[in-house]
Parts: sequence; C-alpha cells; structure tokens
Amino acid sequence: MDWLEWHQDYDDPSSDLSGRLRSVQRAIRTHLDAHPEGPIRVISACAGQGRDLIEVLATHPARDRATARLVELDPRLAETARAAAAANGLTGIEVVEADAGASATYAGAVPADLVLFCGVFGNITPADTQATVRALPAFCTPGATVIWTRGRHDPDIRQDIRGWFTDSGFEELSFDAPDDVVWSVGANRYVGSGAPAVAPERLFTFTSYFT
Repeated sequence: MDWLEWHQDYDDPSSDLSGRLRSVQRAIRTHLDAHPEGPIRVISACAGQGRDLIEVLATHPARDRATARLVELDPRLAETARAAAAANGLTGIEVVEADAGASATYAGAVPADLVLFCGVFGNITPADTQATVRALPAFCTPGATVIWTRGRHDPDIRQDIRGWFTDSGFEELSFDAPDDVVWSVGANRYVGSGAPAVAPERLFTFTSYFT
C-alpha cells in the first residue's frame, strides 16, 4: 500500500475518507469546546498527515493550550504533518516517525487528555484491537476522550469494540455510523478509577489494509 497515494482521497470532499475526517474533527472540536481552560495533551496513533487534529487546532481557541505527539511511521506523511503544523503556527505539535504499536513511543506524552486512534482498528487483528482497547486506560487522564474509527468490513467487530470500551472503564459519548458509508467514528470518555501502572510493551502490529 502506497499510503501517500491513499491519502489523496482526502482532497476530494465527496469521498468516504473526507466524510470520516469531518466526523472525527467534530468529535475533536466537541472535546476542545468542553475544556475551555487549562492545558490539553493529545496523542495520535498512526497519525498520517495529521489533518484531523491540525485542521481543527488551526482555527480553534485551544490552539495555544494544546500540545500533541503525532506518531507516524511513513516519513513522507510525517513530513507533511510537520509542514502543516508549522504553516499554521502550531508549535506545540510534535511529529515522530516511529512504531505506533509500541508503548514506548508514547513515553513522556501520556497520560493524555485526548487520544486519537483513527485508521488503526481496521488495519490490525481483532485480538490486537481488543488488547489495545484494554490498554488505553494507561494512556488516559481521568475524563480523557478517546476517538477511534473502524469500517463495517468483515469481520464487523464494531459492536465488540464498543463493548470492550465499556468493559475497560469508558462511557460512550458518540458513535457515528451512517447507513450509506462504510466508516464509523466512536468517541469514549475514560471514567475508570485508575490506569494500569504499566502498559503492555506492544499494543498492536499493523498488518493489513481494509476499507
């Protein structure tokens, strides 16, 4: 998969990817609007070009209160994200070229207030998806929001994912899954009493591409 070519669909406002992006951005804005004061720490796994967060922060009042670590393994996508952050004066955004499936990649950036796992669960096994959801409390501050995506392709584990979040100490804020598209976007708030002392060394292995 040429991920740079794959991202070109974002340039078409009528594409499914653009629709998913708008949904993710709505969830990001909802979180930022609900926290009008104080610092906001963000992490983004498999961040790609960082459009979801960067395009929101570019015009949002929280832009100078937010710090973020965007994790992307493809150097071309990472460089695009860095350039976009710089062009918008978002000095609090750090883009690292690293394995998003390794817990060590997030050292120093967690616990976070906003956790983005978009474009992840559709490219890893169901078992890794479950393990990752179970581990997410270790990356969250109390009340943190996790935003995630998953398509309706087989095996369709979207309802399982929602249940895994509930079982892991999260309450569902929203689940956007229009009937006429393949994507789904979930947002969950961490309401658990505490995070595990140590996250597992590996969250997931990026294995394949689905829709």
